[in-house]
Amino acid sequence: MLRRYSVIVFLIIAIAQINVSQLHSNHKTIAITMDDLPLNIASQVSNSEMRSIVERLLEKIKREKTPVTAFVNEHKLEVTGVRDPERMAILKLWFDAGVDLGNHTYAHKSQNQIPVNEAKEDILRGERSIKELHATENKRPKYFRHPYLHTGRDSSTRNLINTFLDSLGYTIAPVTVDNAEWIFSAAYDKALAKNDSALMESVGEQYITYMRKELKYFEWMSDTLFHRPIRQVLLIHSNRLNSFYYSALCAMIRSEGYSFISVEVALKDEAYRSPDTFYGGGGISWLERWALTRGYEKGFFSGDPKAPQNIMELAGVEYE
Repeated sequence: MLRRYSVIVFLIIAIAQINVSQLHSNHKTIAITMDDLPLNIASQVSNSEMRSIVERLLEKIKREKTPVTAFVNEHKLEVTGVRDPERMAILKLWFDAGVDLGNHTYAHKSQNQIPVNEAKEDILRGERSIKELHATENKRPKYFRHPYLHTGRDSSTRNLINTFLDSLGYTIAPVTVDNAEWIFSAAYDKALAKNDSALMESVGEQYITYMRKELKYFEWMSDTLFHRPIRQVLLIHSNRLNSFYYSALCAMIRSEGYSFISVEVALKDEAYRSPDTFYGGGGISWLERWALTRGYEKGFFSGDPKAPQNIMELAGVEYE
């Protein structure tokens, strides 16, 4: 009788462990990354306006308690070719807020289109300010984000650049939830220029609706390729649009069952060790790269949501 009882207890514990394991494996998580710091339109605004936009965005990031890794274009810190102290102070706002700052190169040049030596120079020139900020805490920047998500036009170029990044101690920050948020950002700025608050609100609402569709699309792709929710990495930008709609974006993501994690935690997912042999001209999601590497053809990607035509027209963009 005791033996039978022990067997039953063992089976109950085993089943419970399996259920817990399945629950953990099906839990949806996402890391938020932001490109083009200190601000995407740095060349178009005054320092005071830039500070106002950045402070509003950082206030929302703090309120939402979301880990964020953000990538700096060093040239956006300059005025007439010289690093500007006020812009450096604005970048420090990000650092002081606990945002993990990474290298997005100096001039945001496509590594598919420039010689390897020029790409290396752009990487080195892109780390000046973030190295100085990290040095105040006896650290160094950890993550690198390719401009346009272009990782090299062929295997030789990619390998040479990756070896160089390794020598500098960088970890590449991939993207799995790619999107056309930049088009909505441009449309929002155009609506602001028209002083049309109703149009601005419409752009913002359509942005959140569109991003929900993108999240679902890449979730489907994750389930198809890996038969589970991988730890996703979302790409958005430091821009005026997100300074107003970041909280709404986070609320939408949470409503889809996601919780927020850091890039460091996300990259522990084995999915990121998947082969990637994509060398095309497009800057695409790593999920799409893995699908192409596995031999999936054009029809597989037909469900990718597109920015609405009215948003495209307002932004002055002909194609994504």
